Amino acid sequence: MTSKSVSLVLGSGGARGLVHIGVIDWLVEHGYKIESISGCSMGALVGGIYAAGKLDAYKDWVVTLDKGDVIKMLDLSFSPGGLFKGEKIINKLLELVGRQKIEKLPINFTAVATNIENGKEVWFSEGSLFDAIRASIAVPLVFTPVTRGKHVLLDGGVINPVPIAPTMSDMTDITIAVNVDGESLDDHHVEKLSATIEEQDKDEENWFSKMFDELQERFSLDKFERNEQLGFYEVMSRCIEIMQQSIAKMKMAAYAPDILIEFPRDIAHTYEFYRAEELIKLGYEKAEHELSKHKL
Repeated sequence: MTSKSVSLVLGSGGARGLVHIGVIDWLVEHGYKIESISGCSMGALVGGIYAAGKLDAYKDWVVTLDKGDVIKMLDLSFSPGGLFKGEKIINKLLELVGRQKIEKLPINFTAVATNIENGKEVWFSEGSLFDAIRASIAVPLVFTPVTRGKHVLLDGGVINPVPIAPTMSDMTDITIAVNVDGESLDDHHVEKLSATIEEQDKDEENWFSKMFDELQERFSLDKFERNEQLGFYEVMSRCIEIMQQSIAKMKMAAYAPDILIEFPRDIAHTYEFYRAEELIKLGYEKAEHELSKHKL
């Protein structure tokens, strides 16, 4: 056991960000004191809920989700800015966590979003917790952007997928960053970490992509000819993942954490929240593997 204080940086990545829960569980069980959290997108969501002291409630809920439940959480938007409004998700989180002010949380917390008008990062370190999270999770073309005054905000992962900079002034013992957009497992020709990934049927893997394509055809969201192999959602999702991987490498070269815990980007698709139990376990096991190597 240790009593070291930690600044924890949680990266973006959709459902892959559920591994953050496992990492946090391991740190807490082994006596680390998380005093500061910086996150974007799913990292902001998990980190904010932990900072509010409600991560167990969120975990108990998310592990019960199946594919149908995930679809039910998507509320269609007829805005050209995105397919879904995101209100159902935020309302469910409010039900689990309650309304919180960031500045009143027991842990320092920063959610990172992107101002799409000037291309700059926006750091939320005060104000409504879930307003900050909603801005940070506004994945381009998926969730509608958030307007705050004259600013239009999107997913923080667009410009800083692993936001270490907000923790640079922390007086903690170590900074641990979690990146879920690491190199693909297939890039190294290694065995899949999860039997579930290995055994998934191709049609099942693409269920959300097919639904997304049906929606965008119904509402005429895509005027371009489709690729026979990849639907609109798959092309968009993969492009974002590739860009974020490159951006994360550059950012971490400038702001290096003391410890980096990295997960391959193909451990799960962005939308596979129904695999929460497996991904949380994977996060815990990876934290055990990586952090036990360090004499902290």
